[in-house]
Amino acid sequence: MQGRLPAGRAGAGSHGAGLVRTTCSSGGGPGAGAGPPGARPSEGSLDPLYPRTYGALLKVAQMVTLLIAFICVQSSAWNRYSAYTYFEVVTICNLIMILVFYLVHLFRLYRVLTCISWPLSELLHYLIGTLLLLIASIVAASKSYNQSGLVAGAIFGFLATFLCLASIWLSYKISCVTQSTDAAV
Repeated sequence: MQGRLPAGRAGAGSHGAGLVRTTCSSGGGPGAGAGPPGARPSEGSLDPLYPRTYGALLKVAQMVTLLIAFICVQSSAWNRYSAYTYFEVVTICNLIMILVFYLVHLFRLYRVLTCISWPLSELLHYLIGTLLLLIASIVAASKSYNQSGLVAGAIFGFLATFLCLASIWLSYKISCVTQSTDAAV
């Protein structure tokens, strides 16, 4: 998905009128890896190529680390503080949302539910979810009191935060391109 937005109004003979290009490459969205416009890898509702894409593998790694972080904190004896309840809620909500986006791409539900902007929804989820996960991991690490399960949960929380940041970085690239508006008469 590419959109072009004018960065400013260019007068006659001005240089540096910029375009902002945003590119979404979440690895399975509409048109990703489809080749020519009429060619499709398969006609069914299941995308057999999606589980092998970088976006899918990154989502699986995120889900696994979030599940390990949740299990580490849940199995600890000192998990009744509100900081750990918040950590558990954030990890499970992120896990569920990442699973939903994985299934949307796997079963090509973006073709059926066209009223939702899936790239924008996924971007907003990653921005908000990563910020909440970072906060939860910092709080969990500061309240761990050297309990091994809590420390391990916080470490896996930080690892999941890093994987979410990597997903944002790799999937949603924003670049500013300058173009000259001088036209030869």
